[in-house]
Amino acid sequence: MVTNKRRTSLKDIAQELGVSIATVSRALRSSPEIGAAMQEKVKELARKMNYRPNPFAQSLRKEAPRVIGVVVPNLVTHYYSAVLDGIEDEARKAGYSVISANTHEDSELEVKAIDNFINLHVEGIIACLAQDTRDYSHFEEIYNMQIPMVFFGRTCLSDKFSCVTANGDIAAQQATQHLIDTGSKRIAFIGGPNHLDMVVRRKHGYLEALRENRIPIERDLVVCEKIDFDWALEAATRLLQMPNRPDAILAFNDIITFAAFTAIKQLGLRIPDDVALIGFTDDVHAGYVTPRLSAIVDQSYEMGTETCKLLLKNINGDSHIYKKIVPQKLVIRETSAKK
Repeated sequence: MVTNKRRTSLKDIAQELGVSIATVSRALRSSPEIGAAMQEKVKELARKMNYRPNPFAQSLRKEAPRVIGVVVPNLVTHYYSAVLDGIEDEARKAGYSVISANTHEDSELEVKAIDNFINLHVEGIIACLAQDTRDYSHFEEIYNMQIPMVFFGRTCLSDKFSCVTANGDIAAQQATQHLIDTGSKRIAFIGGPNHLDMVVRRKHGYLEALRENRIPIERDLVVCEKIDFDWALEAATRLLQMPNRPDAILAFNDIITFAAFTAIKQLGLRIPDDVALIGFTDDVHAGYVTPRLSAIVDQSYEMGTETCKLLLKNINGDSHIYKKIVPQKLVIRETSAKK
């Protein structure tokens, strides 16, 4: 038997057994028109070939809806909702509907979401990794089944899938340089898990700026562990209670940014005079706090449209692996320049 390298169809099972597609379909539905022995033979082969029925298909003659599945780590944040808006608008133009799944930063929920999308026979999948995902076997399965897939933001298996990312390394370097140029001397970086490529890029930019300015890298000022408000609040508080505390913080994303902002305020420190702050966050919420937040802003809607465009190329037969970068913007407001 040939090892399955793509999503198994009724036709594949029929060809393997030398029977018609209609016979296979009836056997899988336990139709009395098909003998018990043939039913068992069909069902056994279907299990071995990892066949998954398509609940959207109303009949063999009726075309299933054109659907794309999207997996995001945290749908309630502005970044992911804006990316999803971009995906939905681009998909709609091409006649596709979008189903989204929120993993809540949980790799087990991510695996279940991918499995559900396979069972639903979506035509393609877009995904951003949950922060604790280290095993990529569920994505390997997607690749082996030849289901079109594109990553955005946090990515993996770059030799197998196209991806859309931001220039977080350059943006972090520019932000750190701005802090140095405006009077900050001991700049801390608070990030997420070190295995995430997004964390690696942003931390690299921060470190490069320190090296270029011949500022010693202090390990105690680089704290990377989790994308979680309570953890980030505690981490920022610890940093700011050090005998020789940092006088600036570069924060990895919106959750960590506002946790750091809260820690500074709770300790009665002034922003930016005592502690300057720049965060990777959305432009909308950065203007709502006082003082208004200097921020590295994603073009998240554009990231969504570009990701969907690459997936549609893949669906339409383009097997090239694309690496698209959507640049971020450094927006200077009131939290970063010391007076």
